[in-house]
Amino acid sequence: MKKGIIFDKSPKVFPIIVMAIGIILALALQIMRLNIVAIVNVAFMCITVALMMLGIFIFKKLYVWNFITYGINALSIVLYYTIWGTDAGFGAWLSGGKAGWKSVEHALVSGADNANLLIRLGGNLLLILPCAIFFFALLFVGKKHFENKKAHVVITSVISLLLAGTSAFYVITMNYRSEPNVERLWDGHDGYLNGVDEVSKGRPNVLFIMMDDLGWGDISLNGAIYDTPNIDRIGEEGVNFDNFYSSYSVCSPARFSLMTGRYPFRGYADNVIYPTFNTLSPFASTRIFNSIEMGNNCDGMLGDEITIAEVFQNAGYNTGAFGKWHLGDYGEYLPTNQGFDYFYGSHHVNDMTPFYHVAEENGEYEIVHGIDEMFVDGKKDQSKLSEWIHEEINDWITDTVTNSDEPFFAYYATPWPHGPVFAGDDFDGTSGMGTYVDCVTEFDYYLGELFNTLEELDVMDDTIIVFTSDNGPALEGSTGELRGGKYLAYEAGQKVPFMIKWTNNGGLWDAGSTRKQSSVLADMFPTLIELCGITGNGGTANYLPADRTIDGVSMLPVLKNDTAIHNEDHPILHMKREKLKALQYTMTTDEVLSREEYKDYTYPILTENDYVTFKYFRKMQNDNPAFFDKTRKNWLFVLNDDISESYNRTSTYPTIAEELNEKMDEVMKDFKENRRGINYDYYNDAK
Repeated sequence: MKKGIIFDKSPKVFPIIVMAIGIILALALQIMRLNIVAIVNVAFMCITVALMMLGIFIFKKLYVWNFITYGINALSIVLYYTIWGTDAGFGAWLSGGKAGWKSVEHALVSGADNANLLIRLGGNLLLILPCAIFFFALLFVGKKHFENKKAHVVITSVISLLLAGTSAFYVITMNYRSEPNVERLWDGHDGYLNGVDEVSKGRPNVLFIMMDDLGWGDISLNGAIYDTPNIDRIGEEGVNFDNFYSSYSVCSPARFSLMTGRYPFRGYADNVIYPTFNTLSPFASTRIFNSIEMGNNCDGMLGDEITIAEVFQNAGYNTGAFGKWHLGDYGEYLPTNQGFDYFYGSHHVNDMTPFYHVAEENGEYEIVHGIDEMFVDGKKDQSKLSEWIHEEINDWITDTVTNSDEPFFAYYATPWPHGPVFAGDDFDGTSGMGTYVDCVTEFDYYLGELFNTLEELDVMDDTIIVFTSDNGPALEGSTGELRGGKYLAYEAGQKVPFMIKWTNNGGLWDAGSTRKQSSVLADMFPTLIELCGITGNGGTANYLPADRTIDGVSMLPVLKNDTAIHNEDHPILHMKREKLKALQYTMTTDEVLSREEYKDYTYPILTENDYVTFKYFRKMQNDNPAFFDKTRKNWLFVLNDDISESYNRTSTYPTIAEELNEKMDEVMKDFKENRRGINYDYYNDAK
């Protein structure tokens, strides 16, 4: 009878299959870099441990293929949590939940404290330490001269349990949460908001309408082949913008920018935010799906960001948000912890699970429509969403105006027409153009009903009404003549409908006018503060935070007389997947023609326009997947005569192309050195 453990290296089918699965999971983790894949990976490692233990105790064999599988997955986990900088695992446990080394995927990321790298590396190596112990111990107990059966059993059991326990402990600690590993700006946050003056009575109300994935060409005022009369009314009785951009081409980052007046990288909100499972211990506030690009334990918009809702709230406005939030679902990330008195709707987008509607006040919420209600016969049914949200915002505005002397700030963020689209029973099939159009026309109908309520309450003329979308269309919807769509940095990804109406505007603009100059979603923060006359520190006009960068620029010059505001000093940034892909700004034709190489140009674009808008892509990728990596050149577009972004003008305007290229370097350097845009002089002076 053989004594000790036999090392079985024979190519048996089952261990080979197990190893193949392990390799697939290891590769998937490195490619996808999602916590859900990491969890599956670690769970698979536990299964592998169990298989090795069974082999040892039953067959007295260590199947080498299983051991190799464990090692492959352990290495993959170490790479994921150490190299890619994800904030979980033993490294997080030992380092206080702080990320140690940032991913190269972050083109605009600030410098990291690389001292944490050693801590994280050491912590994560604990995962594979039992492997080494296991290996050397088995070399010892596997010797044929080792005849002490009790010692054999004890050593083998201890080593096996250590290996299994390590993996189990890893599953638990990978969900360890800590305070976000970013410089927190609470002093500046509180100091600024405490300085906001309470507005005098008679200030305008604000109704901000944000649609989801609505394309540039999806309203009839911009050429849609169906009618959106109530949406159009905003532009027909106000100002319609031809060149308005979201700050990002996907949902969460764009909403962050609206709320803060800052680009999403400032707040580590540079990716789509997914649900957390914050009720399942030990997985409290686990980012099951959120990828590492959210970074540094940020599950939403950080509480020390200053939101436009907080400004209005401190100015004495009643504040309410209705529909889609998509900036976090617990703690400091909740809308009622971000400046809203009341919230009704979903914390996430309608294609995510769990999907629910809540009524929320004072940082506490109750689910009023659960996920089970949004399924009929096992299939999704969200046909009531428009109706529910309309009823809630309609009742809130009615109650606020009736029972309060203070103005209101209402954020109306419909989930439509983000897919999967649904229309109510009274609208489904009525357009003859599919559910997408049914859904848009239903929202337009309810918007008209809300306008009727404002008129009945006699506040329509004293309400600033803003309409836009968070980004361009995905699968359905019209981009007009624009290139690309959602997720892309091309025009159709970020150029969105925008219009603003305020009857009692004091002559700032004429009803039914159009504006050609570019603006961006981040501009709404300073614009609304200026329009509503919000002051601070006893009367300081256009009161803005002093401790941090506000990337947005007031749109008043554009609204008044169509004056360009996004020049070299304030370029518009186009981002995609955490990278600065393109940059644009406007120059006067005189600025262009003052250059020696262009002074004799007779192109119509220079002679027939007062302004020229340039958009520069660095290493632009082809948007045709078949040729995705074939075109990696720098491109310069002139948007005045090339809204479809078809012609590369770098050879026509080489010095301007180089100028924009240098500007991209400058912007990226700024982000790397000071990602959050902190005014350190402010904090040094405060000390």
